Amino acid sequence: MAFGSFDSKSATHTVSEINMVPLIDVMLVLLVIFIITAPLLSHSIKINLPQASAEQAKEQPKAIDLAVDDQGQIFWDDQPVAMDALKERFQVQARLDPQPQLQIRADLNTRYEVLAKIMGQARMAGIKHLGFMTRPLPTSGTPDAGAAAAPAAAAAPAAPR
Repeated sequence: MAFGSFDSKSATHTVSEINMVPLIDVMLVLLVIFIITAPLLSHSIKINLPQASAEQAKEQPKAIDLAVDDQGQIFWDDQPVAMDALKERFQVQARLDPQPQLQIRADLNTRYEVLAKIMGQARMAGIKHLGFMTRPLPTSGTPDAGAAAAPAAAAAPAAPR
């Protein structure tokens, strides 16, 4: 920044020097802060931590594949099962250690009532791990995306010019 002088004889001459005093003040404040905080950062409490092995668990919990079609028919690992038999099966699986994860695959047109009954029976039996399986949306590079976009484009009315 350039500042002018107050006396009349040097009114046309501007000073083009950087005022270093504010910069030095900021640097001194930062230096004091670092001098105070540096010993606090290096001070630590010495403790003896326990050692643990880094090997993976040998047994992976199994997953129960529960599929529901649009008619409400239930399939336990691709085998048809009645709604009444689910409670007993859930109770048996809930007692296992580690407890398996219940993965529900439901048709897009499945009634929510059927899914609510299944989830309620699983919860009452003690199943803790519940998941829903979905299919990812098709992207523009996959063959399904073109097939899905074609009927939508054919059904759309032409825009007036």
